[in-house]
Amino acid sequence: MTPARTLATARRVLLQLRHDPRTLAMLLVVPVVLMGLLAWILTDAEFDFWAPPLLGIFPLLVMFLVTSVATLRERTGGTLERLLSMPTGKGDIIFGYALAFGTVAVVQAVVVSAAAFGLFGLQVAGSPGLVGLVAVIDALLGTALGLFVSAFARTEFQAVQFMPLVLIPQILLCGLLVPTDELPAVLRWVSVVLPMTYAVEAMQQVLHSVTTTSAFRLDVAVLTLIAVGLLGLGAVTLRRRTA
Repeated sequence: MTPARTLATARRVLLQLRHDPRTLAMLLVVPVVLMGLLAWILTDAEFDFWAPPLLGIFPLLVMFLVTSVATLRERTGGTLERLLSMPTGKGDIIFGYALAFGTVAVVQAVVVSAAAFGLFGLQVAGSPGLVGLVAVIDALLGTALGLFVSAFARTEFQAVQFMPLVLIPQILLCGLLVPTDELPAVLRWVSVVLPMTYAVEAMQQVLHSVTTTSAFRLDVAVLTLIAVGLLGLGAVTLRRRTA
């Protein structure tokens, strides 16, 4: 893996995204609209309770969907095949994709967090910057998860089909609807290995604590390690022929 080839891959992907207004709208506008809808239908107290965990979930969902579909489009379109026939290594490709989508993920998380605090009046006990930090990490996690899952799909429709399989169980078990310590024992153990659990826990820590607790630092560390691990698995599962 060489920095020049990684950056070249990232630049190419970013240029493609720049000329795709529908994808950009989905990345930057849709999460803000969803957050605004949430602020509209809930009271101020309810919004302050629900918005922080959803600030972690929305970027993860959107980045997972966009990354998995966009990466698979490159596979099925022959772009990946041509890249792998050149000196470009698997690490250059997967981390180039990660750098490109990760850049977009950071912008998305910052935009959504700024809208939540600035436009919609979100208030938390902790620092808004920590909420933004977790939102960024969750968006990066969605990117890594999308890159990994795209290796197991052959069409864009199959990539979309992974969304209910991979993400909906996490939404149900992450502690958003029912606290994880109130889940049945088996499901509680399952929730321990789900990354979204740590995303929600980190946001809840910021919601209720004015300082960065050890639990918050642990959640952030786990999310970061999972994202890095998924990128590594994505490089391992990257293969030349997918069809």
